[in-house]
Amino acid sequence: MADNKRRGEDADDERLDGELDAAGDAGADDESASRGEGASSSRAESGDRPKSRTQGDKVGPIGRVARFVREVVAELRKVIWPTRKELLTYASVVIVFVAVMLAIVAGLDLAFAEGVLWVFGDPS
Repeated sequence: MADNKRRGEDADDERLDGELDAAGDAGADDESASRGEGASSSRAESGDRPKSRTQGDKVGPIGRVARFVREVVAELRKVIWPTRKELLTYASVVIVFVAVMLAIVAGLDLAFAEGVLWVFGDPS
């Protein structure tokens, strides 16, 4: 249950890709999207119109910064934060990968430096 809560609603979806949904129209959303129907058609049906600001709705720079901070906080609440165990695992994988890549690059650098000295000779 905790895993479903952490991983979102997709974890609850156990249907296979080929199965039909309850209404029996698995591809209906895909068909309407491919025909150009989508969010814009549902908005037109509901009667909503895009909001336009009037002269009195101007927001100053402090208001824009405050709205930005509120939106950042709202987005950070949606983030799935890793547990301590996951964080340590991810960090160790990254450190090991970087160490391996560092060894490969250092080895190639040494090999090419020796090769250049062998081909062109040592000037000293």
